[in-house]
Amino acid sequence: MTESTYRIQGATGEWEVVIGLEVHAQVVSKSKLFSGAATAFGAEPNAQVSLVDAAMPGMLPVPNKECIRQAVRTGMAINARINKWSRFDRKNYFYADLPQGYQISQLYHPLVGEGAIEIAVDEKNPEATKTIGIERIHVEQDAGKLMHDQHPTMSYVDLNRSGVALMEIVSRPDMRSPAEAGAYLRKLRAILRYVGSCDGNMEEGSMRADVNVSVRKSGAEFGTRTETKNVNSVRFVMATIEHEANRQVDLIESGGKVVQETRLFDPGTGTTRSMRSKEDAHDYRYFPDPDLLPLELDDAFLEDCRNSLPELPDAKRHRYENELGLSPYNAQVLTAEVETARWFERLLGEAAKAQGKPPADVAKQAANWLISELFGALNKLGIALENSPVTPEKGAELLALIGDGTISGSIAKQVLEKMLETGDGAAAIVEREGLKQESDTGAIEAVVAKVLADNADKVAQFKAGKEALFGFFVGQTMKAMQGKANPQVVNELLRKALG
Repeated sequence: MTESTYRIQGATGEWEVVIGLEVHAQVVSKSKLFSGAATAFGAEPNAQVSLVDAAMPGMLPVPNKECIRQAVRTGMAINARINKWSRFDRKNYFYADLPQGYQISQLYHPLVGEGAIEIAVDEKNPEATKTIGIERIHVEQDAGKLMHDQHPTMSYVDLNRSGVALMEIVSRPDMRSPAEAGAYLRKLRAILRYVGSCDGNMEEGSMRADVNVSVRKSGAEFGTRTETKNVNSVRFVMATIEHEANRQVDLIESGGKVVQETRLFDPGTGTTRSMRSKEDAHDYRYFPDPDLLPLELDDAFLEDCRNSLPELPDAKRHRYENELGLSPYNAQVLTAEVETARWFERLLGEAAKAQGKPPADVAKQAANWLISELFGALNKLGIALENSPVTPEKGAELLALIGDGTISGSIAKQVLEKMLETGDGAAAIVEREGLKQESDTGAIEAVVAKVLADNADKVAQFKAGKEALFGFFVGQTMKAMQGKANPQVVNELLRKALG
């Protein structure tokens, strides 16, 4: 485990930051937690509201089994304890977007207990890791949304989100830097997307974080923490921590006192501001929901949840290293997002088939090309991998042409550019553009002889011991053959000609 060296430099010395995150992740489900209303993003205001969501008199909630199943699967994915008996509570508070006057949540007996997530604290060294504890995952319903910009004097209420199922994933205060919090949030998002329990789309509000920050002198007791609510991107979470930690240090060192309060982050200024004081962490008058029986899970249901889990990012990364021989860095890059891993596995399968080799024999070629060539080209164009005009099948075709010597690596870069421009296959482009690699030793020999004759002075220097000039002769030969000569043959013939 790697310890963070991140510190705030104050006037009185160094301060350590203590961070915990409460992540609200919207459960992937076609209907809400306690009603049959739809959950699709982007619907007209109040178009997806049932009588239960609107809290009409006499309406009773009925738990959605799929939402419970997805939360259990998420707990299993982080090796958490699954509580076979759990209970819903009412969290009482009044707000205009909460029709019931309470939120149905789980405080005393959550569905999922303690678990852990391992994060990489150095992107370039996946072996440098730290374990972040998870305290609990509880299931709760979301509130509606107030819209303040639709009318000059009134606020409108949209209840489409009211009753949408959320998993609240509560970490332990184990993070000690903005970078660790960012790594944790990215890793958690990746796991949720692998499992399929949340789409992780922070821009649409389906994943957001409450950021708890306190500061202390190294080794001292925990300080008073503040909670910054509803931060909706990894970058903003890191910015919140940076600002809030520095604000607290400045406040303490100037003789002030940090108060436990709820704050909001302003992305425009990169600062936080006070929203409301919070004297007690549990000031909501919780009590068991009388309309809902406790949840009791049987072994068959749990076994079904466990069997439905896919290969998760850490297991996939280790398999790529151990079975495919990929470097830890490449394995980390390819497994960081579920879409990337799926794309790579399709590429690998097609490349192995096209070249008639086992997947392990083409894995390094495929991984290097995807990470170095395709990612780079797509980044320049601002295109996401899932929208790439070059499909895994077309990528495998290009790799096969490199593998059998039809084209060189440098020509392959030109072919890839044409593939991205036109959407055509690699073989068709090579044929049309006349880009086949020249392996005819006679033709290459003639060019080599001319290059050496034109550079007799450098040949003499080479033979006198200046061996670095060999690269110059290779470059001149390749240039004369417009990059189409087989580099291996060029190297062999030059060594032979130079004695």
